[in-house]
Amino acid sequence: MDLSITTDYATGLGSPEPYLRRIAEAGFTHLHWCHQWNTDFLYGKPEIDQIARWLEEYGLRLLDLHGSAGVEKKWISATEYVRLAGVELVANRLEMTARLGGRVVIMHIPTAPADADLAEEYWSALHRSLDALAPAARAAGVRIAIENGGTEEHLQTLSQLLPEYDAGYLGLCYDAGHGNLSGVGLDYLERFKDRLISVHLHDNDGQSDQHRPMFTATVDWPRLAGIMATSGYTGPVSQELSIRLSGFTDEDAFLAQALRDGERLTEMIAAQR
Repeated sequence: MDLSITTDYATGLGSPEPYLRRIAEAGFTHLHWCHQWNTDFLYGKPEIDQIARWLEEYGLRLLDLHGSAGVEKKWISATEYVRLAGVELVANRLEMTARLGGRVVIMHIPTAPADADLAEEYWSALHRSLDALAPAARAAGVRIAIENGGTEEHLQTLSQLLPEYDAGYLGLCYDAGHGNLSGVGLDYLERFKDRLISVHLHDNDGQSDQHRPMFTATVDWPRLAGIMATSGYTGPVSQELSIRLSGFTDEDAFLAQALRDGERLTEMIAAQR
């Protein structure tokens, strides 16, 4: 059974090699690459080549990669040189994803401002960056997935953005924890399930973003499984977990439970297809 888990379940900095080895030993087949997801770090060719060697050594495949919206290189910035540097940062992740055999880069965007002038500035920057990245993404065979945030306002921003670009370029990454925080995430997912190309699966109590193991809090997993079963998503169950709030201190036990949870949800989805 194909199953995926995030590389940064313990940390997203430093060498990923120990975590790749443990993930492979636990029985996972795929990775959601989440190292350096919120930094300005640019991956160089030697680093990407080494990651490719590790993936081959451990028998792992890259499912998708979490791109960085940037710290000082921000792809949605009203300051033009900052925005352009952010576009270069995203392009770096597109190139890396293609080199490692992945097909999706996941990106965050902020909620569109309510103020009309600020909203115009926001949409202009977002459109210019997406338009600039489209040729590189298409050439690499990699799509961009915009991840839902934890509020209905953010889901409304996504609802406006997705119809503006074709599905061959731009899709949706549904984050189950964020959707649970909004209270209406599954309602929006139902509307845009044909655009679903990536998933971040984890649980929380509806109060904060906890990245807990699935089936441990209040996400409606039966409903989510039903939507995924009839969606455009064809990849494996992919968990974006953190050991920090999981109740586990032993990494091997944590990963073993995550594998069982992934198998359980996979069976739930298959039962509704």
